[in-house]
Amino acid sequence: MLDDPPLLTIKAGFHRPDPAKVAALKGAQTSHLVDAMDGRGALDWTIKPCDPENASFVGVAVTCHAYPADNLALFGAMEIARPGDVIMCANDSYRLTALVGDLVAGMMKNAGLAALVTDGLARDRVGIVAAGLPLFCAGIVPNSPAKNGPGSVGLPVTIGGVPVSSGDVIVGDADGVVVVPQAILDATIKRLAEVRAAETKAEAAVKGGAKMTASAAALLKSPRVLRL
Repeated sequence: MLDDPPLLTIKAGFHRPDPAKVAALKGAQTSHLVDAMDGRGALDWTIKPCDPENASFVGVAVTCHAYPADNLALFGAMEIARPGDVIMCANDSYRLTALVGDLVAGMMKNAGLAALVTDGLARDRVGIVAAGLPLFCAGIVPNSPAKNGPGSVGLPVTIGGVPVSSGDVIVGDADGVVVVPQAILDATIKRLAEVRAAETKAEAAVKGGAKMTASAAALLKSPRVLRL
C-alpha cells in the first residue's frame, strides 16, 4: 500500500428490496433455494450456526469487511443496520482470533437484527446461544480481536467463496447460508415455487416406494453410459 487506509470506510446508502419479496423467502429451505439458482449460492460448508436449533432466518444483507484480528467494521455495520437485517462480515477466513462474542451478539439481538454471518470465528458460544441471535461462523476460539481497523462497511465482499452486496437477501437454516443476489430475486422466488412443487412430488414418490428417479433411470439406459 502506498498509504495507510482509513480506519473505516462506510457506504451507508444502498437499494433495498421490496420487504414483501424478502418475506416470500421466509422459511425457505436453503437446499431448495440453491436448486432455484442452478445449484449455487451457498457459503462454504465450514460456516455453520453456533446453535443449530436457532438457525433459521431471512433478511437483507449489510456487508462489512474486518481485517484479521480486528472487528471495528462490525460495529460500523451495526451502526447502519436496520431491524431485520443480516450483517455479513468478511474476515479473510482468519483462524487465530474471534471476530465476535456473546456481548456483541446480545447487542445485535437487542437491535432487532436477523442474524450475523462471518467466515471468521466467534467466542463465548454458550452466551451466544443464550442471546438468541442466529450466528453463523467457521468455528470457536477464545482469543479476542482489536478495534484498530482498517475495514469497510456497505461495499461488496466475498464470504465463504460467494460474492455478497448490501441489499442481497440472505437465508439461513441448520444446513448453512445462501445468498440470493438482489438482481435475481424475482426469478428466484418464481423458481422456488417450482422447486418446492417438484420436491413435494419426489417426496411422495419416495414414500410410495420409488427406488430411482425417472431422469436418472433414463440416463442409465441411454447411450451416454458405457457398459463394459
